[in-house]
Amino acid sequence: MTIKVGDRIPSMTLVKATAEGPQPVQTDDYFAGRRIALFSVPGAFTPTCSARHLPGFVEKAEELKAKGVDEIACTAVNDAFVLGAWAKSAGAEGKVTMLADGNGDFAEALGLTMDGSKFGLGKRGSRWSAIVEDGVVKELNVEEPGAFSVSSAEFLVGQL
Repeated sequence: MTIKVGDRIPSMTLVKATAEGPQPVQTDDYFAGRRIALFSVPGAFTPTCSARHLPGFVEKAEELKAKGVDEIACTAVNDAFVLGAWAKSAGAEGKVTMLADGNGDFAEALGLTMDGSKFGLGKRGSRWSAIVEDGVVKELNVEEPGAFSVSSAEFLVGQL
């Protein structure tokens, strides 16, 4: 079943890429009492993700925060080391928190997976964005396969 507006983010562990190395993040604690702009990409360093999706959130970070977002987070079915390197290369450090979903358990629990096998990617998280307030999904924007519009930072800013 796919998560929808009004649902609670599932209780599980993601891994945060930090300068000190990977750190476990309990979703219950991470989302508690805060407003998070959360987005998912099929993979770090992939074309649309690197050229448009992550850069849009880096560019709109201050605008999102000015509209009441406490933190911007990106999740992907990649390990924390890859997401950390991607954040560094994209200038996202200090603007976007990278939350690794290395085994795809979070994407699976949300019901937001895609099969990238024909591209050699295997099972990944689909492309989407959300506003999560105190652990509850308030806005959810899931892209059609191959599309990039409703999960963009610009679209999310317009929803706030």
